[in-house]
Parts: sequence; C-alpha cells; structure tokens
Amino acid sequence: MIIQTAPTGQPRLAIMMYEHTALSHQFARTFGNEDFEPLWPAEPMYFIVLHHDAGWAGFDSNPATDPHTGLPYNLIDTPTEYITLTSRLSPEYNQRQHPYSGLMSSMHSWGLYNGRYGLSNMVLIDKIPPERRPLADAMLANELERQNRLKAQLASDSKTSSWLEERHVFQNYKQLQFVDTLALYFNRTHASERGEVKFEHVPLSAKEDTTVTIRPREPGIYELAPYPFGAEGEFAYAGRLIEAGQDKKNGGWPSVFRTAPIVWERFNLVSG
Repeated sequence: MIIQTAPTGQPRLAIMMYEHTALSHQFARTFGNEDFEPLWPAEPMYFIVLHHDAGWAGFDSNPATDPHTGLPYNLIDTPTEYITLTSRLSPEYNQRQHPYSGLMSSMHSWGLYNGRYGLSNMVLIDKIPPERRPLADAMLANELERQNRLKAQLASDSKTSSWLEERHVFQNYKQLQFVDTLALYFNRTHASERGEVKFEHVPLSAKEDTTVTIRPREPGIYELAPYPFGAEGEFAYAGRLIEAGQDKKNGGWPSVFRTAPIVWERFNLVSG
C-alpha cells in the first residue's frame, strides 16, 4: 500500500497496489513513438505491468499498522516478514499467466532489493534489519532460481527464445521500471508537493537509453521531455482518504477501506 503525503492536518490518501499498477498500465499501453520503442512482447509485458505488485493483494486488504504514524505501513516501510512475502507472491502470480511475465516480475522483485540492477541508488536490502536479513536473502536466492527456470522454459520454445536476448530483456525491465516509478511520482506525493524529477535509463531501444524529465506546468498538467508516449492525454488513479488511528474507531482497516471516500486524481501529460 502507498500512503501519499498530505498537507499538515489533512487526511492521507491510501492507494492500494492494484490502483498503483493500474496507473502504470495506462502508461505502458501508450509508451512508444518514433523515438521510443514500445513494449514487446506486448501482451506478456502489459500483463506484468498491470500485475507487477499482485503479491500485495492480501496484505493490502488487511494491513498492519505502523506504530509511528497510526496508518498502514507505507510501501518500503513495510516489515520484512510482510514485504518479502509480497516479493515472492508477485512472481508466482505472474508466471501462471506467462513465463515471460513471471521472469519480468521476478526481476522486478530482485531489483527492488538490489538498486534495480544498478539503475537506482535506493537499495532496499540495506534497510533490512540484520536479524531479518536471512529471510530476505533466502527470498532473493529463490528468485534467481526462478529466473533461471523461466529462462530455460522460454528458451525451449521457438516462439519465445528470441525474447531472451540480454539487451532486449533489460530494455523490457527498464520499461517496467519507468512506468512503475512514473506512477509512484503521482501516487506517493501530494500534488502540492510535486516538483521536477529526472527518470534515468529510460530505453529508447535495446541499445540506447535516455533521461526523461517531468515537471509541473500548471495545476493538473505535467510536461515530460523527451516525451515517451504515443500521444498527449489524460491519466487517472484512485485512492481512499484515511486518518491516523481510524482503524481503532471503526473495527480495523478492512472496515475503514469499505467506507472511506474514494478520491480520483486526473491529470494530463504533455510534451515538454
């Protein structure tokens, strides 16, 4: 779950991971133009983008409370015993759809703990308490084994073996990371606090990357340069307004989520 920032004293927007991935999916569907190659193989990639955090479904429905905030744990602040479970369950879900979806999902899980394969300075494994490190290490080792199994399965099929060219695999991985982190730009931060952000290693092709910069132009309109999508347009995501300690007054977070007002944010992306 993502708990969005908010101005002091205001309720916070709680965004389920399926709502976050739905926004990522909107970006993925329109990614690509004369400069940026689109996602392919299309359907396995669109599926993994839409479901890259599927392992969070159970925890999001009944989350633990962060004692420091009185709210559900926010994404990477989630305790190791929960977050490592979601990291395993997401690839398990995606591989049932297609081995390539499972491969991308496993790479996504492994990358989150290891600086996104060197593409990011955020290394989640460094935040794991020492006494919990064996739990994380075991999960990560299993994901590497999963990747080897899925690659072998894909390599044995003439229809999918060509997808495994290393530069292309990482092109797909970087496309997934871009639409994920672009969605997080909106999901994690209240509109009043968003500023300019640079997204590095966005693939133009399997051989070439670029840096995409986003900045607010005016309320509800954000410009990207260079522009990676096929058209300018409107995007949207939903969440629920909640307050600290609300679970104790309303019979737990599942009850709160059933009755909390749903809020939509709609915004437009344009070429910078």
